[in-house]
Amino acid sequence: MPLRAAISHSGRSIRRRTDRHWQNLFACGEPARGQSPMEQIPTAMRLNSQEQAMLAGESGQAAQLALQLQIKVGDFFGAEDMVPVRSAHLAADAESLRDFGVQYLRSIADRDGRFKIPTTINAGAADPDRPGVIGQRRVWHSRTRDINAALDAMGAHMCLTCVNYQLLDQPHLGEHLAWGDTGTVIWANSICGARSNFEAGPAALCAGITGRTPRYGMHLDVNRRAEVLVRVSARPRGRGQWSALGGLVGRELNDYWRVPCFVGDFGSPSPDELKFFGAALASFGSTPMFHWVGLTPEAPSLEAAFGSASPKRTLDVDDAAIAGFMREFTPDSDAADVVAFSAPQLSPQEIADLAARFRGRRVSDRVLCLATTSPMARLEAERLGHAGTLAGSGVELIAGTCFYVMAPHELVSSRGFRTIVTDSAKLANIISGYGYQPALRGTDDCVDAAITGKIP
Repeated sequence: MPLRAAISHSGRSIRRRTDRHWQNLFACGEPARGQSPMEQIPTAMRLNSQEQAMLAGESGQAAQLALQLQIKVGDFFGAEDMVPVRSAHLAADAESLRDFGVQYLRSIADRDGRFKIPTTINAGAADPDRPGVIGQRRVWHSRTRDINAALDAMGAHMCLTCVNYQLLDQPHLGEHLAWGDTGTVIWANSICGARSNFEAGPAALCAGITGRTPRYGMHLDVNRRAEVLVRVSARPRGRGQWSALGGLVGRELNDYWRVPCFVGDFGSPSPDELKFFGAALASFGSTPMFHWVGLTPEAPSLEAAFGSASPKRTLDVDDAAIAGFMREFTPDSDAADVVAFSAPQLSPQEIADLAARFRGRRVSDRVLCLATTSPMARLEAERLGHAGTLAGSGVELIAGTCFYVMAPHELVSSRGFRTIVTDSAKLANIISGYGYQPALRGTDDCVDAAITGKIP
């Protein structure tokens, strides 16, 4: 398999590939009797004395198995050695893991698998405190409960969020990480200047246990230089347009290795707008990082971003291009079935904004309107009364999950859902693979769709 194809992922392919990763990890068995781990896994990588001891089982069986898998990954990508990582972020939702993944997590926990470095957990498939809230089958909640129990036993931070960087782990320039979830990785690489590849669930699990990851991809200077210049004359506003800008450029690039560099006088986006922009860019383009001259730490100038090389390609984006991209996501029916404020999870500020928009208004009886956030942000929303305002208007505030990992394909048949309205280009990109017809609109239009049941 070509190197680029191996790590290129977006939409449904993410889920299929994650499934295969877990199956491959399951197939990574113990050394045969009488055979040393080194004999079982010949490698071209340089291992230091600590890693050799780990491979010999001196740090326990879980660490030994984890390092074995990391060596296979490193050899596949041509890594010369391992690099210590400060933290790991693990995506481990019930839909991706299925039963064999859950069993594997339990087996690692039972073998004294413990996280050596701070390890945060991504959004799961169900709200732990509100099982079946939107009509999900109970199996998704029970699997999520089992996954969380195994990860908790290993010492994970059970934050259940895809915005760990907003709530509890802000990386700094130059440090190495092993993070999963496209939105977290592109934030860490771009906004923070930290270094991480898109770590699949098994890879992040192993990194959390061993405290290291193979040094390839975004850990190397040469792969972080910009190749594509994006000149933006548009002035995007709000989550919808910012995510559309990310989705538009990501779709044009569609290449893990092709880092874009943005220039243009397009105002000062909020952290939440950047969050939606980056998540959409990563979702459509398999893009792990971007530069933004004058904003991101590795791009104080064009020369710094490109490493004195010339752009291999130039893109121009204006307001008409963004509007045209959003209108591409228009269902063949104007009836809204689902309105979702999700992917990435909402921050406390976004929940407050949403509550203000819905105050005194009522969601149509024909529409499921939901907003997803982290458990920590929901506690803050409850304290400030925003959760009550949303509930009073008929908006379901769901925590610890995100709509596209909630087995949404089952709701197509069980609840007859067909259309979905969202201001997240990432969600619009992924959800079409589950049988929905998405409408990508601005936040105001999404709120109106929830109230009227009609797609603007």
